[in-house]
Amino acid sequence: MNQRTIKNSVELVGIGLHKGISVKMILEPLGEDSGIVFFRSDLGQSIKLSVDNIIDTTLATVLGNGDAKISTIELLLSAIHAYGIDNLRIILDNEEVPIMDGSSIGYCMLLDEAGIVEQSAKKRAIVIKKPIEINDGDKFVKVEPSNKTIFDFTINFPHQAIKEQHYRFTYSIQAYKDEIARARTFGFLQEVNYLRSIGLAKGGNLSNCIVLDESGILNKEGLRYKEEFVRHKILDAIGDMSILGMPLIGTYISFAGSHKLNHFLTKKILSQSDTFEIVTLENEAQEENLEYATTKV
Repeated sequence: MNQRTIKNSVELVGIGLHKGISVKMILEPLGEDSGIVFFRSDLGQSIKLSVDNIIDTTLATVLGNGDAKISTIELLLSAIHAYGIDNLRIILDNEEVPIMDGSSIGYCMLLDEAGIVEQSAKKRAIVIKKPIEINDGDKFVKVEPSNKTIFDFTINFPHQAIKEQHYRFTYSIQAYKDEIARARTFGFLQEVNYLRSIGLAKGGNLSNCIVLDESGILNKEGLRYKEEFVRHKILDAIGDMSILGMPLIGTYISFAGSHKLNHFLTKKILSQSDTFEIVTLENEAQEENLEYATTKV
């Protein structure tokens, strides 16, 4: 299995979730072993995707270097990772990735338009060898050894529309598009109102977020999945874990996990070399564990 990039450059214009400002985003192919590189065209500055360049996880996962930062990267990264893309340049003319409809399906459509091509260099993956865990009270995120990529997530909110939800997702590109990609971000009306009072969530609305008040869901069209809330948490986690820089082969398990805990987990994994092994995917058995979509050159 070889590394992948996109076949053609593609672009779109959308709105940033918190600033509410129009953002132009261009995706461009990159050569093998380049990784995922963001570029702020308004500042002329590149930021390579890496665990060390994550500067904030309060409301979203934020990448930064010097004066440049890029916020809300997790949904886009989730789609990029799901498509098995190793090398890509992401050009933005502002500090937020466009929120689209609050899920990753719009990014999937953009990648479908771009096409995927294989490169010459072999793909590498991180194989989890020992369990490793991050705790915060009763909340936790952990990874365990497995021969597949699995995300197992549980949430529990004291709201009649959510309550306890659990979903176990075994990775394949088709399963991602069918089960995960359309799950939207969500928030509670009082939280949204507070964020707006401090100058945030200006781009958020019922077309890109599930909003709940005390009685139920405000979106007239309802939910896309029965467990849309926890499925979106898996979407987020896939994006956050992609910051490891290569595919993860192992089982991710979480109760009430967050961007913050995911970031601590990626840092802990990379700091303990005995917990993982980096392998080059060279045989069919390994490739079956990462069933990615691809378009032949």
